[in-house]
This record gives sequence, structure tokens and C-alpha cells, in this order.
Amino acid sequence: MRGTVKIIFNGRQEIELDVDVQHAPEATRAARDWFDHEWERLGCEPLRPSGKVLLLDKILGVADAQGYTGFAQDQQAVGAFARNAVLALERQHVTVDVPGLVVGY
Repeated sequence: MRGTVKIIFNGRQEIELDVDVQHAPEATRAARDWFDHEWERLGCEPLRPSGKVLLLDKILGVADAQGYTGFAQDQQAVGAFARNAVLALERQHVTVDVPGLVVGY
């Protein structure tokens, strides 16, 4: 399946990437595990005062921690992020609006 991920960092910086993925239950679980791992590796903090961290929070946190420059300089990292976002959310089109704190699909 073909998917598209758009990551908005601010009004002038965004990245859009097309990816090919194969949906399967194990791929979805692996993608969610990938976000868990990256969240921890990058030292992301909860967005909610309650401290509860949802999958969408992890996607936002990882995008924010990597930043535009990090993703622009590392095609492997942005490719992994895009593939895992499509798989984890099980959606073909994903928009990650970092300043707006919104993940749409």
C-alpha cells in the first residue's frame, strides 16, 4: 500500500514523504513498538498534564525531537518515521502538525 506523510514544523518548514508499506497485524504492532522505543531514546516528555502518553503524543514527540533539520539531514530516519506512522495508525495519509499538536489522517 502507498502512503503519504506530511510533517509540519512551522510555516516555512515541512517535509512530505511517500512510502510503500505492507499492512499486517504484526507490522502495526512493530510500528507502535518503534514509536515507544524512539520516544524513550529521544527523551521525549508527556504533552498532557496527567502524564498519560498516547500513540499520537509519541508521534508528535518523536517528530518534535528529531526536528526539521534532523529529518532533512537523515533520509533513513524520516523514512522510518513515515513508514511507521502509516503502519501504526493504519492510515494512508498522515499529517503531523508539530506546532499545532495535531496528528490528522
